[in-house]
Amino acid sequence: MEAGILFRLVTPANLLRRRFTARRRSTMASLSPQQGGYRGPKPKREWVADWVSKNDDLVRSLPIYVGGVSILAVLFNRTVSDIAPVADASSSQSRADLVALGLAVTSILNGLVWLSIRPKYIAVVNPDGVECRRMSNHLPDSVVSELLWAWESLSDVTCCRSLVVIYDGIFILQIGFAERNYANGSESIVVDAEILMQGSLYSGAVRSGTQSYLANLSLYPGKSELPFLPSNTQAVILQPLGDRGLAVVGGDTIRGFTTSDQAWITLIGEKLDATLAKVSCETPLTVQQKS
Repeated sequence: MEAGILFRLVTPANLLRRRFTARRRSTMASLSPQQGGYRGPKPKREWVADWVSKNDDLVRSLPIYVGGVSILAVLFNRTVSDIAPVADASSSQSRADLVALGLAVTSILNGLVWLSIRPKYIAVVNPDGVECRRMSNHLPDSVVSELLWAWESLSDVTCCRSLVVIYDGIFILQIGFAERNYANGSESIVVDAEILMQGSLYSGAVRSGTQSYLANLSLYPGKSELPFLPSNTQAVILQPLGDRGLAVVGGDTIRGFTTSDQAWITLIGEKLDATLAKVSCETPLTVQQKS
């Protein structure tokens, strides 16, 4: 059982989660909106976890080898020790051999289970869309800088590949990959804030005030309310910005946002809400596309 626990601690998924958490902490400590890029320290290399992830088949077969060698060692010891080959319940050596054989067989069975049960590999999907960078006109430079900081923070440490921000019923930001506008193949579909707000996804997330995680977007019929995201977007997080807006975070991996990622997105949502609340959005803002 202890071997099974140690194996789970160094699986590739846990390794990736540790690296994301380390990068996220360093980002909070060393990155400000004015810097415009991640400059924190890189996470330390975990050579044991790297070796396990690169030799997955060997590690899964290791209990079988250990169990087999243990059985041979018990038989060899019994042969050279001048002990009767038949187990004798009154002999302490025989009882010890039986315990050792039981542990060896258990190890072999554990190895067979590891080989037969493998975690499903979830591949990263490249977004099928075009890259864009749109934001509302007349935003202060400090707000623009913080929006870009939020995007860089999310895209650097999570599987986020698309980000859309709506606030006070007005389109604020669309950045990353977006669905291609086939009427004009060189451009992407523009976010329609009014249509998005009429959908159940927007109203449900804002009404609840809590983050909504669509871990496998293809299973949710509500994906039709997000036509501006690439058609092969794998996962989406709907992060309310207080009770006045919503951030739509699209990812390239099914169940790719970990619990730590969700907490990180919640903190960024609170920060954007505090910043955008200071900006007057009483008049409709036009959309400006920036390259």
